[in-house]
Amino acid sequence: MNLLNPHLKFQSQKVALPYFVFAMILFVGQVLFGLIMATQYVIGDFLFPAIPFNVARMVHTNLLIVWILFGFMGAAYYLIPEESDRELYSPKLAMILFWVFAVAGVLTILGYLLVPYAGLAKMTGNELLPTMGREFLEQPTITKIGIVIVALGFLFNIGMTMLKGRKTAINVVMMTGLIGLAVLFLFSFYNPENLTRDKFYWWWVVHLWVEGVWELIMGSMLAFVLIKITGVDREVIEKWLYVIIAMALITGILGTGHHYFWIGAPGVWLWLGSIFSALEPLPFFAMVLFAFNMVNRRRRQHPNKAASYWAIGTTVTAFLGAGVWGFMHTLAPVNYYTHGTQLTAAHGHLAFYGAYAMIVMTLMSYAMPRLRGLGEAPSARAQSVELWGFWLMTSAMLLITLLLTAAGVVQVWLQRMPADGAAMSFMNTMDQLAVFFWLRLVAGVMFLVGLACYLLSFRQRAEATVQAPATA
Repeated sequence: MNLLNPHLKFQSQKVALPYFVFAMILFVGQVLFGLIMATQYVIGDFLFPAIPFNVARMVHTNLLIVWILFGFMGAAYYLIPEESDRELYSPKLAMILFWVFAVAGVLTILGYLLVPYAGLAKMTGNELLPTMGREFLEQPTITKIGIVIVALGFLFNIGMTMLKGRKTAINVVMMTGLIGLAVLFLFSFYNPENLTRDKFYWWWVVHLWVEGVWELIMGSMLAFVLIKITGVDREVIEKWLYVIIAMALITGILGTGHHYFWIGAPGVWLWLGSIFSALEPLPFFAMVLFAFNMVNRRRRQHPNKAASYWAIGTTVTAFLGAGVWGFMHTLAPVNYYTHGTQLTAAHGHLAFYGAYAMIVMTLMSYAMPRLRGLGEAPSARAQSVELWGFWLMTSAMLLITLLLTAAGVVQVWLQRMPADGAAMSFMNTMDQLAVFFWLRLVAGVMFLVGLACYLLSFRQRAEATVQAPATA
C-alpha cells in the first residue's frame, strides 16, 4: 500500500502524470493546427504568410507523433511498475527525460514556425548528416539524436524495472513494442539519394510503427485496462493478447508491401502487398471481439464507466479506421485510382484517432483518478462530462472520415477516371470539393469542443479533491 497516495500501488507511478498532461497539451495544439489547415482548404490565404499550409501540416503531423509518444511513455511508467510488482527503477531519470523530450519538442515546433525550413536545416547542421525533408520525419538531425537518447534512457529505466520484477505477458509485449519503436526509428537517419530506396526504407519507420510495433503497445495497454475494469482472469486475457499480436506482426510486416505499389519497387509487391494488407484488419477485428468478450465476462462492475466506454470504443473505432477504411483502398487495382486522394486522409484520420489517440485516453481515463488521489473513479458529474467528450470527439471524427471519403470518391471520379475521358485539373477538382471541406471544418470545431469536455472532466476531478474534506 502506498501511504502517500493509497490509490496507487507504487509511488513511482506518479511520474506518468506529467507525461499525460503534456501529451494533452500537445494534442490541443495538434487539433488547433488541424483547424488552421482545414480553414486554409477553403480560405487559401488564411494566416498567410505567417503560417503557410506546408508549415501548418508539418506542425500538425509532428505534434501527433510526439503527443502519442508522450502518451505511450506515460502509460509505460504507470503500467510497467504495477505489472512488474515493484517501484520504477529511477523516477528521477524519468523526470529528467521528460524535460529533455519536452524542451526538444517545443523548440523543434518553434523552429518550424519561426525559421524557414531550409534555414532550420542549415542552422541545425543537417549537411553533416542529412535526414530532413521527409514527411513525418522533418525533425532536425539534432532533434532525432535527442529522441534516440531519450528512448535509450526510457528503455533502460523500464527495462531495469522489469528485469528486477515480475514478467507478465502485458509488460513483455509492451516492452517488445517499445524496443521495436526505438529500433525502427533508427531508419530515419538513413536517407539515400535514390528516391525509390528512400521511400522503401522510409516506410520501415512510418508503416512498421503504426501498423506493426505500435499495435503491440496498444494491445498491451488495452489488456491492462480490461484486466482492471472487468476482473476477468489474467490467463484468459493474456491468451487473447498473444493471438492479437501474432496476427498484427505477420500482417503488418508483410502488409508494408501496399506502400511499394507505385514507387519503383519490383512488381511482386503488387501481389504481396494486396494479399497481406487485406489481412491487416484481422488483428483489429480480434481486438473488438476481445474487448466485448471480456466485458461480457466481467466479474465486477467497475465504478469508472467512462474508462469502459473508451476501452470498447477504441477497438471499434480502430477496426473501422485501420481495418475497414484501410481495406477500402489497399488492393492494388483499387489503389491505382485512389492513391494520394482524400480517401487516404479519411483512413489516416480515423485510424490514428481510433487506434492510438483513443487507447492513450483509455489508459488516462483509468489511471488519472488514481494518480490524482480520487480512488477508482471520478465523480459522476466528471464522468458525464468525459462521456460528452467521448461521444463528441468520436462522432466528429466519424463525420470527418465520411466527408473525406465522399470527397475522395468525387476526386477519383473527376480527376482519375472521368466519364468523358478528359480529367479535370487538380485545382478545379478541389473547387468542386469545397462543400465537403467546409463541412469538415465544422466537424473539426465539434471535435475541439469534445476535447475541451474531456479536459474539463479532469478539472471536475480536481474540484472534487478540494471539496471532499468539506463534504466529509
